[in-house]
Amino acid sequence: MRLIPLAVLLTTAAPAAAQTIHQYGGLALAPAGDRVVAVESDAGHGRVTMRSAVDGHVLRTIDPCATCSYAGLTFAPNGDLVFLARDGKAGNVRLMYADAKTTRTIATVAGIAQTPRVSPDAKRVALLVTLGAAKESGATQAGVRMVGEIGEKNDEQRLAVFDLWRETTTVTPLSPAGRYIYEYDWTPDGRGFVATTALGNGDNNWWVAGLDAINANTGAVRPIAKPAMQLNQPRVSPDGRTVAFIGGLMSDFGSIGGDVYTVPLAGGAPRNITAGAKSTVTTIDWTTGGLRAVTLAGDQLQFGTLITGQAVKPAFSKPASAAAGDGRAVFSADGRVAAAVVQDYEHAPAIYAGPLSSVRQITHDNDTLTAPGTARSVSWKNEGYDVQGWLLAPRSAAAGKAPMITMVHGGPSAANMPGYLAPTTMNAALLNAGYYVFLPNPRGSYGQGEAFTAANKRDFGGGDLRDILAGIEAVERVAPVDNNRLGLGGCSYGGFMAMWANTQTNRFKAIVAGAGLSNWVSYYGTNGIDQWMLPFFGRSMYDDMKAYEDVSAIYQAKKAKTPTFIYVGERDIEVPPTQSIEWWHALKDQNVPVSLVIYPDAGHCVSGAEQSKDVRARSIAWFDRYVKAAR
Repeated sequence: MRLIPLAVLLTTAAPAAAQTIHQYGGLALAPAGDRVVAVESDAGHGRVTMRSAVDGHVLRTIDPCATCSYAGLTFAPNGDLVFLARDGKAGNVRLMYADAKTTRTIATVAGIAQTPRVSPDAKRVALLVTLGAAKESGATQAGVRMVGEIGEKNDEQRLAVFDLWRETTTVTPLSPAGRYIYEYDWTPDGRGFVATTALGNGDNNWWVAGLDAINANTGAVRPIAKPAMQLNQPRVSPDGRTVAFIGGLMSDFGSIGGDVYTVPLAGGAPRNITAGAKSTVTTIDWTTGGLRAVTLAGDQLQFGTLITGQAVKPAFSKPASAAAGDGRAVFSADGRVAAAVVQDYEHAPAIYAGPLSSVRQITHDNDTLTAPGTARSVSWKNEGYDVQGWLLAPRSAAAGKAPMITMVHGGPSAANMPGYLAPTTMNAALLNAGYYVFLPNPRGSYGQGEAFTAANKRDFGGGDLRDILAGIEAVERVAPVDNNRLGLGGCSYGGFMAMWANTQTNRFKAIVAGAGLSNWVSYYGTNGIDQWMLPFFGRSMYDDMKAYEDVSAIYQAKKAKTPTFIYVGERDIEVPPTQSIEWWHALKDQNVPVSLVIYPDAGHCVSGAEQSKDVRARSIAWFDRYVKAAR
């Protein structure tokens, strides 16, 4: 289920005098730590923009294709740039190379491509390619229509290698057919790769991928390790003897969080080198100066050095969120310099860079932008757990007590992290409509170590819901929130919690459930990603059906009384629309006010701009009708 919270995914109609936000995407840092590059735009077409990592001034702009979108920015060891140009008009992806003077094409892929990485000797570049792709890469993307003979053909993401110094007219994958490659890293000698891979359906088997070595000349695959956990970000040590990776209970495609493990490249049993840490590692990089990492520790984003046997030693800490490349931050080759795009609820994105102990803001394109609310971190205790969340308050709150909407994040393995309250986010729309917004991080979330993340195994909607209800009480002790005017919303796992809470409590006057799960039994048999559930439930639905029934709202539908707006994407493979139809039918049968909208061609959590705007409008109207009007 998609981890990204509803508040991040849903866009709204911008006010007439909408602020233009300068966007920075795919940030990369040069090996020497002297330059950063990102895809930058104010609106519409983005351009590859290179800046000084010292003061942020623009050094160069690269834009070879007016009909292209750019991604996959990565520096070669010599400081030159490799990137991808996806041509929407031609329907292909170009692998591009830019030195100090020229920009040229290395290869053109008829399909989709991602994650270029240049070899240590700067002679070759590797790339993940999906030739003739039927859908976008990733389980959260809209799936292919379920017609014809299903399950017999899957997209294959394979590894291809190109000569950096000449253009190639054909693309021949190196890795074997039938094996999906998720993430990879070159070995320092340039003779091979380490990668997370799985056989068969790439969307579903991400949760059971193993760590493998791939020969750079023959494509031969050799297993390194296959521990019973989700693996991410394989990184090879500079001496080529050890592989580090992030491992843990990660319940959604592309959301990374866990402990750091190391294993010999030759193979063996992985060793947890951050065991017991009260934080979640979200990014690692193995530099010549040692392992570097980004962690979430409570409400703090941290960059730092990873010390074996201990938690990360933070050099930078801020209540914010960050993004860069395929992680949360990027580091120079020696690990002395870090860079990331940083934002919080009240401050729009900006590039931060500098020596690890003095990372600072170097761009100021968005400094004049304002936010419609203020944010504060709220902590409380419940059943022996220390729990944290965020409370957003409207800047122009009316006198007296105000209504509040609690938004539950997806996952469940994820966290609500600070993101700018742009005019086109649901959080901003709620604040502008006069609501307080509560964003809890109950047990099952990232930020307090792997034990906390795993605390809702076989307890979906149990302790985590009690943590949320206790959090609402904590908020009411510090803010003028009207206990009689509370609403609840969420998407994916948050959608499940919204449906489930309707059978467990009457505290909420209205509910919005996006891409929710109402029946774990039927969900198991109809979704496209059933492997993610096994670590949580312990056994398959067919081996332990009662465990799935016990947390299914549909089995307790007669207790549901709260008016509910439901929405879902027609082509959602993570949580099929049948789950929403079941719950809509159950509430309708019980004469509970309910509305269901299925958005055509949409994937998980309905992320398209126009459809999201409609979701936002319907959600606000629903809350206004049943929450704001309640007394």
